[in-house]
Amino acid sequence: MPALSSPFSTKYMTRQQLTEQIFSKGTYLCVGLDTDLTKIPVHLRQHPDALFEFNRQIIDATKNYCVSYKINTAFYEAYGVKGWEAMERTVAYIPKTHFTIADAKRGDIGNTSTQYARAFFEAMDFDAITVAPYMGEDSVRPFLEYAHKWTIVLGLTSNAGAKDFELQQAGEGFLYEKVLTTVGSWGNPDNLMFVVGATQADAFANIRKLAPQNFYLVPGVGAQGGSLADISREAMISDCGLLVNASRAVIYASTAEDFAVQAGAAAQTYAAEMRSYLPAKA
Repeated sequence: MPALSSPFSTKYMTRQQLTEQIFSKGTYLCVGLDTDLTKIPVHLRQHPDALFEFNRQIIDATKNYCVSYKINTAFYEAYGVKGWEAMERTVAYIPKTHFTIADAKRGDIGNTSTQYARAFFEAMDFDAITVAPYMGEDSVRPFLEYAHKWTIVLGLTSNAGAKDFELQQAGEGFLYEKVLTTVGSWGNPDNLMFVVGATQADAFANIRKLAPQNFYLVPGVGAQGGSLADISREAMISDCGLLVNASRAVIYASTAEDFAVQAGAAAQTYAAEMRSYLPAKA
């Protein structure tokens, strides 16, 4: 089936464009907008559009130090229609120069995945969506069929429960290894990324052998304790190949009225360290 081109889609980012952003800005930071109304500064909680207002100020403060924003949709769906509307406004507010990720972890039978793809690639025009591969190729294929959009498949995650399935033997290797090699044949490095948790740093060298050219979305740096230095040493490739996500460590750097300033400072610190790990040129 030919790649779909949505009549609603106005934004896309190719691998080359993403790489150009990374090297021109000297950062591969993705800021996670996991916005929880119980954690935002008290003075914002009575704002009529508190979710969006918090995100707006975070984006304004961090946009010079990151190349991507990841929206964990659960934090918006929890507030019903108002939360969904805040998510839509947030996506629209993010600069077009930044790579946008819907961290939705969708994945279902083909016709259902097709509707999920329409929701996030057409109605809200995200650049990418996270997808769970458990149900197989027909559950992932509808996302890959969108031209100029990215599918980010769960590979080896950072949570303790990864041992329950991902780190179980499946034939001659672990299940996550079979996921990487099998899913890798469904797409290509220009439309397929993998989620690899920062707390799995010891596995990155092996993962690079299994998916040598794909970009990785790497959560778990910051609050979860993942090492940016270890990840960059083991997984960096010539055009970077990494989007390292930091959520709580950036957006909740302060809960005072200077929260946005402190978020910007935290993002700047990550960017400065990342600049030291990037290759001289792509």
